[in-house]
Amino acid sequence: MPVATLTEAPRIDAAQPSTPILEPGRNCWRIEHAKRLAFLVDGENYFRAVREAVREAQHSVFVLGWDVDSRMRLVPEGANDGWPEQFADFLDALVRERKGLRAYVLSWDFAMLYMLEREWMPLYKMDWRTHRRLSFRLDARHPTGGSHHQKVVVVDDSVAFVSGFDITRSRWDSSEHKCEEPRRRNPFGLTYGPFHDVGAVVEGDCARALGELARERWRRATGKRPRAALSQFVAGRWPSSAQADVEDLPVAISRTEPRFEDLAGTGEIRQLHVDAIAAARRDIFAENQYFTSNTVARAFEARLDEADGPDIAIVSPGTQSGWLEVSTMGVLRARLHRMLKAADRHSHYRLFCPKLAWLADDKGCLNVHSKVMIVDDRFVTVGSANLSDRSMGLDTECNLAFESGGQARLEEAIRAFRYRLLGEHLGMPADAIAAAHRREGRLIAAIESLHRPGERTLAAMDPPLDPTLDSLVPDHTVLDPEKPIDADALVADLVPEPETRKGTRTRVFILVGSLLAIGAAALAWRYSPLREWVDLGRIVAESKGLGTSPLAVVAALAAFVLGGVVLVPVTLMIAATVLVFGPIEGGVYALAGALLSAATTYALGRALGRDLVRQIAGPRLNALSRRLARKGLLAMTLVRLLPVAPFSIVNSVAGASHIGWRDFLLGTVLGMAPGIALTALFIDRAVAVVRDPGIDTAAVLAGVAALAFAFFWPLQKRLGRIPEPITPNAEHVG
Repeated sequence: MPVATLTEAPRIDAAQPSTPILEPGRNCWRIEHAKRLAFLVDGENYFRAVREAVREAQHSVFVLGWDVDSRMRLVPEGANDGWPEQFADFLDALVRERKGLRAYVLSWDFAMLYMLEREWMPLYKMDWRTHRRLSFRLDARHPTGGSHHQKVVVVDDSVAFVSGFDITRSRWDSSEHKCEEPRRRNPFGLTYGPFHDVGAVVEGDCARALGELARERWRRATGKRPRAALSQFVAGRWPSSAQADVEDLPVAISRTEPRFEDLAGTGEIRQLHVDAIAAARRDIFAENQYFTSNTVARAFEARLDEADGPDIAIVSPGTQSGWLEVSTMGVLRARLHRMLKAADRHSHYRLFCPKLAWLADDKGCLNVHSKVMIVDDRFVTVGSANLSDRSMGLDTECNLAFESGGQARLEEAIRAFRYRLLGEHLGMPADAIAAAHRREGRLIAAIESLHRPGERTLAAMDPPLDPTLDSLVPDHTVLDPEKPIDADALVADLVPEPETRKGTRTRVFILVGSLLAIGAAALAWRYSPLREWVDLGRIVAESKGLGTSPLAVVAALAAFVLGGVVLVPVTLMIAATVLVFGPIEGGVYALAGALLSAATTYALGRALGRDLVRQIAGPRLNALSRRLARKGLLAMTLVRLLPVAPFSIVNSVAGASHIGWRDFLLGTVLGMAPGIALTALFIDRAVAVVRDPGIDTAAVLAGVAALAFAFFWPLQKRLGRIPEPITPNAEHVG
C-alpha cells in the first residue's frame, strides 16, 4: 500500500467527476496559459512583489482599484532600491526616467459615504502634478449603486496581479499579524488593526489577457484608448521575491460586469461559484470579507441537505468594520448564517473567525479581506469578488481560477494553498493541518481538533442577530443588490404623469431658487446700500438668542408637528430651525422635527383612510399610494430626495397606503438627511457673510450655493429625460 505524503488529503472513494468546472462563456471569460502562478498571502508578500514587477516595467503599467492612495508605501520599512518610496512618486519617477513607459491608474469615483476614508485631491496628486505619461482617472462609469471593485495590476502585458488588495492605506500587514508591528501604520503615522488578504500573480498569456481587460476598462471609464499591447511576451518582469506555486497551467479569468448603457453585462463570477459549489465532493473552504450573498447561500443550502455532502468551512472577520457595516452587512450575514444553521442537519457547515492571542474580542479582530474559495483538491479561485450579491452582479470584479483536471501536480498546489491558509489562521505548520485532515477525515473536524483557546486559532462563530436591528434593517435587495438599480425607471414609476413631473421640476427649481435667493440676499446686503436699511446682524443675533430658551427645542419640535398638519413647507421650518440653533444642533433638531412631523401626518393619513386622503391629495397622487407600497424603502428615499409632492401630503398618502413604519421612517431619514445637511451648511455660511462680511466668506457662500445647485440640478435633469409612459393596447394588458 503506497505511503501518503504529508500534504495529502483524505481520498475520495468515488471517481472524480470528469466534467470540467470551468467553461468559457458560462463561468469565465477566457482560459489562458500561464507560464507560472504564485499565491501571495498578506500585504508584506503582495506589495513587495508588485513593486518589484513594476520597477522593471519598460512599456506599460496598469493599476485598477477600488481605491488608490498616492502615499502608499509598498515596502513600509523602505525598499532601498533607489526609487521613491511613496506609490505616486515611485510611478512618476519611473515614467520620467524611461521615455517609453506609460502608466495608467484607475480608481473608483467613490460615493460620498467614503469621503473621510479617502485621500483628498487624488487627481491633483497622481495626475496634475505628475509627468504626462502617468495618467490617473476616477471611474464613474457604473450604474446607480455600483462601484469599480476590480483589483488588477498589469506590467508590460507579461506579468499581472489579481487580488483583494487595493494599493491604499491600512492594507499592509505581515502573516504574523503581530501586536506591536511598527510597519502597520497609515500615512498619518497612526496604527491600524491586523489585516489579512490574498492575491495571485501570473506570467504569460494570462497576463496579456488581463492587459486587454485593463485597457477595455480604461477605455470605458475615460473614453480614451491607452497604448496598445506589446506584440510579444517580455521576460524579466516576474517579481524576484515570489516563488511560483505551480508552472505551466491553464488559468481562467472570470468577471462581474453590470448591465450599463451599451454593455450587456456578465455574471461569470456568480456562475463560477454556483458551479464550483455544486461540483464539491469532500470539502469547500472559503475566506471572505463578506458573506451576504443569497445566491451563494442557496447553493450551500442545497448541499447541506445531502447526508454525504461536503463540509463547508467559511473564514470571515469576527465583526464587520465600523458601525455602518455592523448594522447592515453584519445583519445580512447573521440572517444567512441562521438560515444555513437551520438547514445543517448533518453538521457540515461552520462559520469561523480567526483569533489572535494578543487581540481581545472587544478590541477588534483580524480583518479578513481576502476573497478565496477552494473546492476539494480540484478547484481554486482568488480575486476581488466578495461572497455578496453586489459582487455577483452590480460591481465590476475580476477573479482568477484554475482546476486540477486530475493532474497530481495541480492537486498538490491547490492542497498546499489550502493548508497554508489554514496553517496561518491556526498558528501551525501546513503539515500539521494536513495530518489532522487525514486523521479526522473531514475538514471541519480537523479544524476543530486543532482549536486552541487563548492562542492563535480558528473559532466557530455564531453571529447574533439583534431583534431590533433585524426589524429595522431592510432585506438584501436594498443593502446587497445583485442587479443595477434603474433609477430612471423608478422615478418614472413614481412620477408617471407628465403634469406631475412638470410640477416636480417646478418644486426643484423653487428649492434651488430659494437657496440661491438667500445667498444673493446675503451678498446684496454686504455689497449694496441694503445694509443701511436692514440690520441683519441684529436679526441674526436675536434669532440665535431664541435657542437659549429651555423650552426652545420643545417649541421647535411642536412647530414642526403643527406646521405639518397645516401644510407649512418643511423647507421653511428647517431653515428657521438652523437659523435659531446653528448648523449642527439645528440640523439634528430639524431632522428630529421632520421625523416627528412625518410620523404625525403619517398616522393621520392612516386614521383618515384612503378615500379621504385621496380627496385631499388630488387625483394626480392616487397612483403614488400603490407605488410607494410596492417599492417600499427605496421609493420612500427617492420621494424624499425628489419633491414629488408636498411633504405632509406624501406622509398622509404613505399612511393611507399602509407602508410599514420601518420603510417610512428609514426612507425619510435617508432621503432628507442630505438636503437638511446642505441647507444647514448654506444658511450657516449666509450667516457668516452677515457676521463677518468679506471676500473669503462670500466666496465660501458662493461655493456652497454651487454645491446646492450641483446636488439638485441632476434631479431636475433626470426628471426631464424620463420617457413618457406608453399606454399598452387592450389586447396586451396582462
